[in-house]
Amino acid sequence: MSFDQAAWLWLLPLALLPLIAQPRGALPNAWAALLPRDAASQALQWILRAAAVLAIAAIVVGLAGPYRPEYEVERVGRGAEIVLLLDRSRSMDQSFGGARSPAVRGTGPEALDYYSKLRASEARETKGLVARRVLSEFAAKRPDDRFGMIVFSTLPLRLLEFTQKNEVIQAAINAGNIGRGLSETNIALALESAFGYFVDRPYTGSRIILLVSDGGDRIDPAARERIAQTARQTRAAIYWIYIRSARSPGLLPDQAEPPENADAVPEYFLHRYFLSLGTQYRAYEAGTPEALQQAVDDVNRLENLPITYQDTVPRRDLSGVGYAVALGAVLALLAANLLELRRWA
Repeated sequence: MSFDQAAWLWLLPLALLPLIAQPRGALPNAWAALLPRDAASQALQWILRAAAVLAIAAIVVGLAGPYRPEYEVERVGRGAEIVLLLDRSRSMDQSFGGARSPAVRGTGPEALDYYSKLRASEARETKGLVARRVLSEFAAKRPDDRFGMIVFSTLPLRLLEFTQKNEVIQAAINAGNIGRGLSETNIALALESAFGYFVDRPYTGSRIILLVSDGGDRIDPAARERIAQTARQTRAAIYWIYIRSARSPGLLPDQAEPPENADAVPEYFLHRYFLSLGTQYRAYEAGTPEALQQAVDDVNRLENLPITYQDTVPRRDLSGVGYAVALGAVLALLAANLLELRRWA
């Protein structure tokens, strides 16, 4: 136990005053020496003195601000250490697009029908909003997991270090629902920051980087080598939930596409790069909110292995206990005073 204002403890000797104070004569007109010894009365007298000592001491201790410092405890559960890597680019402010949409030109009935459907889709919930809602439900179902979180567009922003506190996790997930994202995306920097969560960290269970994005990115060779080296070092699995927009290319090229598109299209490139890392990797294509929910449910089902982690028990203020003890002692003294017989009837 520690104290916020330990100087108050210098007043503790005042608690001895009830022990040295002389008792007041109960019957001033009687010769007390002739009275027989009353053991019960003497015991009651010392009990009341002890209550007075306890009241003074408890008040002084309460004023000193006692508290129990925070400490670490080791816990064992079922889950994983998960870094949520959420795309915050401007395209995530658009609605789901589903399957690939053909190019439509002109002003004929077909084009008008296409653009009316497009405007209707824009009125629906955005990909970012749905992703945050699904991730919020995902985190709430996994109380033993430790979550970290990064949102990224041009640069990654670490919103949350590893924690198991659900209130903090939910606040971090919902923190980016305001405003619009930037137009550019740099997945390489985001991946390096996500893998950085596990560097020099003891391996105590499953490690996951859950990437939720609606696009890929081309990564330069130097960054590719750094990410691959860190992936092998940390042994973290990658789950990519790819949210498809209107006219999105998907993760695999069609047979009719030329071979050079495999490296030219960012989504194709990133998917092939993840496959080459040698770490555990799964990809999901989600063209609808339902598909996104199914992908997250699949991750929830797969990653449920035992995990050992250190949990921080927060500081606890104990001054209220001191005041409560003082109040109880004072009430006992007050009750004794009210029951005291002051004169013979």
